[in-house]
Amino acid sequence: GKEYIQKFTTTWCKKKKWLCGSTSRQSFCFPCLLFGGEVAWTQTGANDLKHLSKTIKKHELCKCHLDNLIKMAMFESVNIATQLNKRIRKHNEEVDRNWYVLSKLIDCVQFCGTFDMALYGHDETESSLNPGLVDFVSSIDSAMEKHVKTATVFKSTSKTIQNKLLDCMLDMTREFIIQQLRNTEYMAIQVDNTTDVSTKHQSVLVYWYIDGNGKVVKRFYGFTHLKDSCAESIATALLDQLNIVFSEHCDKQKLIAQSYDGVSVMHEESGGVQRKVRDRYPKAHYVHCYAHQLNLIMEQAVSKISQVRIFFCDLSGFLAFFSHSPKRTEVLDAIVARRLLRGAATCWNFNIWTVNVVYEHRHDRLECFKTIKCSSDFESITIHEARGFIRMLKDIPFLSFFFYDIMPHVDVLYSQLQKVTTEFVSSINKVWESIDDLGSKLPNESEFPILRTKMKTMEQVAQEVRDIIIVHAKERFALKKKHLVSAKLVHSNLFERHSQCFPLQALTNTVQAYSMLNKERLQTELLVIYGVANGKLEFHGACGAMALFQLFLENNVQDTFSETVKLLLILITTPMTMVESKRCFSILKRIKTFFK
Repeated sequence: GKEYIQKFTTTWCKKKKWLCGSTSRQSFCFPCLLFGGEVAWTQTGANDLKHLSKTIKKHELCKCHLDNLIKMAMFESVNIATQLNKRIRKHNEEVDRNWYVLSKLIDCVQFCGTFDMALYGHDETESSLNPGLVDFVSSIDSAMEKHVKTATVFKSTSKTIQNKLLDCMLDMTREFIIQQLRNTEYMAIQVDNTTDVSTKHQSVLVYWYIDGNGKVVKRFYGFTHLKDSCAESIATALLDQLNIVFSEHCDKQKLIAQSYDGVSVMHEESGGVQRKVRDRYPKAHYVHCYAHQLNLIMEQAVSKISQVRIFFCDLSGFLAFFSHSPKRTEVLDAIVARRLLRGAATCWNFNIWTVNVVYEHRHDRLECFKTIKCSSDFESITIHEARGFIRMLKDIPFLSFFFYDIMPHVDVLYSQLQKVTTEFVSSINKVWESIDDLGSKLPNESEFPILRTKMKTMEQVAQEVRDIIIVHAKERFALKKKHLVSAKLVHSNLFERHSQCFPLQALTNTVQAYSMLNKERLQTELLVIYGVANGKLEFHGACGAMALFQLFLENNVQDTFSETVKLLLILITTPMTMVESKRCFSILKRIKTFFK
């Protein structure tokens, strides 16, 4: 027998950091010594050096050993749950800061939208001198200032980020509008066509409805690009947008009114836009809205006649000729004491005074253009334009006289729309009669010495213009009569008269116009409101349909007067045709202003 000497090498301690021992005693597990574990590694120790490797592997598989390793690793350190809580708290604080910054950016965008301001100037780089409100907010808000200076991911001044933010805001706004539209009782639409800076045709859609708080709201829904401005394109785009709101099972009778600008929506061989919409939504009556200027609409209607279209194009040329040159204006001032009133080159401000001034002072303007033509102080293009205007003034006296005489009647018609009057029908009939009488006032050949055949053509044009204006206006205001008759029923100033003599004919006409109303129930409710049934006059102090509707809501009697509430909702939701034209800045006008 040979003798073998077994030695414990220190490399084991390097490999297994939990291993411990001494020269006088056996090997032990340090974590198990601290927290308790297998007897072989905590009390007796491992002394079989020959099988030490196998013994170590077996001990490492022990669950108790793993638990003790974790306890030793976490000894005098923060609890894992506590660490997680701190990280969650830190994350939440970061989220709150981001939400705060995002809310400020949204406030900036909303401010710019409210006051029709651009987010950027012409220079959209980060070095732009006009970065918008973000820098201003940063100067008074430390959180925004820190974000703008240190942010590397969400840089608020980035044009891309701002556009994405606008898209998100648009999506959220549309979802909100759609949800409100699906919950409302009735709604109306306003549609207009506009052209952006890239000269692309666009359709603008605005919804009218009453929200859950009983307030009338007008929501701009969005733009839709059109192939052209014909009725077919407008109708297709509009119906596609309405399909988003009106699902298959949605009640299509809640769309009770539609309003448009322009003429193409009214008259086309295949039927105007309003007819195509009415085929899909049978209760969508066509109404004229205060946002659509009557002078312009009539001008567009009669401009379907080529001679009239050329006439109005020539008129706009007079404005442009003098408004762009102080030198030309000096000549005009020297000859004519009254200067042409400047009108904006937009369909929102067709200047009727241009017709009046050109007709009343046509001889003075003719002299002005002759002076410019013979002067050596003007460039050749100005002289060329002046010669053209001389020919125009000699060629358009008849039409200028006719429109000088007919447009005041359109103004009278427009003024009638601004009055809260129940005598609308008789007032408008007087306007029709005055327009019809214009035929007897047409000038004879001695006043305008033009060829007999041409004079006859002009008379035919004048007759056609009169017919178009009358037919178009009657069609545009067809619902106006019914609407005002319905308004009589809930006009508080008439309650006392109605209590003595119930307006049965007005009720009948109202139910014919709005078949969703129950005539018998509505009549009973109105008798109570008028005080016929109980002698009480609580409702006589309500001034207008909206005030009466709010009174019902405040007293929680909307279910009691269910049919009257329906009528009030219809009257309130229908776009206004009067009164507010000069008193408020409409949604459509703000959109037009934005595109200027």
